[in-house]
Amino acid sequence: MRTGRPRTLLMITTDERRQLESLAHRSHSAPQVARRARIILACADGRPTTTVAKRLHLSATTVCKWRTRFVCDRIDGLYDESRPGAPRQITDEQIEHVIIRTLESTPRGATQWSTRGMAKASGLSNASISRIWRAFGLQPHRTETFKLSKDPLLIDKVRDIVGLYMQPPDHAVVLCVDEKSQIQALDRTQPLLPMRPGQVERRTHDYKRHGTTTLFAALDAKTSKVISQFHRRHRSTEFRQFLDAIDAQVPKELDVHVVMDNYGTHKTPLIKNWLLKRPRFHVHFTPTYGSWLNLVERWFAELTTKQLRRGAHRSVAQLESAIREFIEAHHADPKPFVWTKTADEILASIARFAQRTLDAQTAGIISRTKVTGH
Repeated sequence: MRTGRPRTLLMITTDERRQLESLAHRSHSAPQVARRARIILACADGRPTTTVAKRLHLSATTVCKWRTRFVCDRIDGLYDESRPGAPRQITDEQIEHVIIRTLESTPRGATQWSTRGMAKASGLSNASISRIWRAFGLQPHRTETFKLSKDPLLIDKVRDIVGLYMQPPDHAVVLCVDEKSQIQALDRTQPLLPMRPGQVERRTHDYKRHGTTTLFAALDAKTSKVISQFHRRHRSTEFRQFLDAIDAQVPKELDVHVVMDNYGTHKTPLIKNWLLKRPRFHVHFTPTYGSWLNLVERWFAELTTKQLRRGAHRSVAQLESAIREFIEAHHADPKPFVWTKTADEILASIARFAQRTLDAQTAGIISRTKVTGH
């Protein structure tokens, strides 16, 4: 005859069952929370504690613990309570000191702080300095380049080109045109060692040159299809030949809006006369130092990353064949580059960056004046 306290049936509502099943089977649930939800669901089905424990490979004590927590706090009881942890060892003043020192000073004999250098100077550990820098987004070892455009028509050109990307005109094609000049056919001086488990691909640092080629490309902003031509030089004569190829491949009933930079070969009398004879061609020049507005530059970056940077070519013909293969693969699954920032957002970002640059320069001048006394 069974003795002891009778088992109380665990009752859950329909809404609680739905939430528990979601926690138990959802892929994003934490494993421990999902396990606790399965405990409660099994108990709610009337199974004894020992059966639930055996089925879920847990101890009976664990099942009783989470059953009791659920009875007291319902679903909220299945989550871990916040734990105070160890007391902080680094004060706010020490963190502030590290940040100010990182931003406003440099170590003796160097241009930037290192983790070990700052740790030695501040008396903290290397790991603590790394955590502080990571928390505040500081990367003293990195630097990037920039160039602010001085084009007096910057605003007009940005609005014009971004408008073409975001609201292209009807019955027209938008082509981003440029040339990637002096692409070198390079071959390594020794055979490479291929990648294998535990070892990256290895190649010699030196190489042999086998000539150069220039790729003229026109990227369709809507379809991402590319019209291309190879030439040994990139004068206005070759550029006119490329424009002839564009004129021949684009259907005659469509207008052609050409986005290109201010390179000298794009503005010679030969090119101007060619454009005047073809009124369906409309040219949109990017601002000075504003080649980032030309989407074909993004395509050139993919070409460099996926084909040119690690390629080995023993002749110009082999190099051009590899580029054609890349273009064919791109056309097999074209993915257009989607322009998302509006002209106002871009101009506001440029204005903020220019203001920060001016403020930093002004602060530097004031600081040098205080040091020299002039």
